[in-house]
Amino acid sequence: MKKTQITYLIFILLVLFGHESMAQIPQVPAELEFADLIVRINPQARREIQLDVDAQYRNPSYFKIKQERVNLYMPIIERELRNVGVPTDLKYLVIQESGLIGDAVSTSNAVGFWQFKQGTAEEVFLRVDNQIDERKNIVSSTKGAALYLQKHNNSFDNWMCALVSYQMGLGGAKAYFGTQYNGKRLVDVDRNTHWYFKKFLAHKIAFGSPTIMLTSSGRYMVEERVQGPTTLTALAKKYGVTEKHLQEYNLWTRNGKIPGDRAYTVVYVKDGSAPIQPAIITESQPKTGNAATANSSPAYKQADSYPRISGNTTKASQPDQIKVNNLDGVQAAQSTTQSTFSDRVGLRENKLRRLNDLDKGERIEAGEYYYTEKKKASAEVATHIVRPGETLWSISQKYGIKLAALKSKNRIRKDSDLKAGMVLNLQEHRKRGEEIPRVNLNTQAPTRTAVATTATGSSASQPSSRPAIQNNTSGSASSKFTHTVVSGETLFAISKKYGVTVNQLKNWNNIGTQNIISIGQKLVIFRP
Repeated sequence: MKKTQITYLIFILLVLFGHESMAQIPQVPAELEFADLIVRINPQARREIQLDVDAQYRNPSYFKIKQERVNLYMPIIERELRNVGVPTDLKYLVIQESGLIGDAVSTSNAVGFWQFKQGTAEEVFLRVDNQIDERKNIVSSTKGAALYLQKHNNSFDNWMCALVSYQMGLGGAKAYFGTQYNGKRLVDVDRNTHWYFKKFLAHKIAFGSPTIMLTSSGRYMVEERVQGPTTLTALAKKYGVTEKHLQEYNLWTRNGKIPGDRAYTVVYVKDGSAPIQPAIITESQPKTGNAATANSSPAYKQADSYPRISGNTTKASQPDQIKVNNLDGVQAAQSTTQSTFSDRVGLRENKLRRLNDLDKGERIEAGEYYYTEKKKASAEVATHIVRPGETLWSISQKYGIKLAALKSKNRIRKDSDLKAGMVLNLQEHRKRGEEIPRVNLNTQAPTRTAVATTATGSSASQPSSRPAIQNNTSGSASSKFTHTVVSGETLFAISKKYGVTVNQLKNWNNIGTQNIISIGQKLVIFRP
């Protein structure tokens, strides 16, 4: 009798526990939002999708492990999708593809977080060879996936079709969908809807439901931009982690070596909560001696690594050779007119102006980078601290963000409203009426003006949207010092910083016509 009672009690507990667990599983709604679409799901499709949602929760231990990976990687994934203009809802696709396992390999030999085959990876500028496999790099592969998805959405103007094309290929998706969904913002899901999209919805519901609390594991992901050559062994000592730990999270370097062809992102995990960005001292706050300068702020220092240049930098002045902030670009070999430069790079003059936010008749500056494809609506980083001499245009070019977007995000329209030390938003829009914070900069530079020619041909002194040029070409009556080139710097950027011309820099340092400088190079500077 006792044995029967115990068995019955265990049965009741199991039933209660089961009901409690089921109550935590999110249920498939009849309607939901996905990207910019409204998705309506009929009862039969809801039951089908619910089975996939339930399957995610079947093994609590495995689900918890996956939750922890989501917590670590999702901030990076969301940022990279946002930078390319892809809705962050697409982040659930990476869970569907690999479960966020960096070295996952499919039966069709697709590899990495986003499951790229080698040919497709190379199409989106991922390096895959016997040294590096960027399909296993969370930053690079997400950027590649975002570019791939964005390209396909350009054909459909419908994110459901773009998502399915990730599995079928663009040609397969076009044959499957035709044009029936092009531009549509309402999608009905039923038993005939492609299985891949229904599976995606299951992952979105399972991991995106407000009823699911992705509890913190007390760890966060750290990113480091590394310019090689170096090794994980050396970096482990620098970051205070074990080499094994770095290897675990950086499977993209096959032999633990990081080459010097360009900068790569190394990630590792630290205990605790992600650090809050340093407080910004506004002009209305007291400026104490301990916090009177922003020169050591990450937001100030990160600007030195932009614009980020990749590709065949030895032929930077030729079209289709380099990427500027992951966009097609080209470096001006010499100062010239827009017409001459546009002919040289194979663009219509009007398009060159539009892509680079140039005024009509404005000269192309030697050493400057210009974009040959559309700039982004947001930058890769969240903020920029304005330095003396910078303009809205120069900041927009530095990060590859549209000038109109930069102005809109900060509710600022004119260079005359731009002040050194302002903290500009590069991703989020500033709230209406919100003042732009300012920090103290421990630098001094004169406000520059330029002599501009009016439409009538007369000259007028006015604030310049580009840096003024000083014509002193000798070093006489000047102070001499050196500047050490850091990652991402160009001769044009350095000339702006010190108020000299590119030609002066070249003459002082015997730099050839290709305007090539290298990281760590010491440049002689003369200033009056």
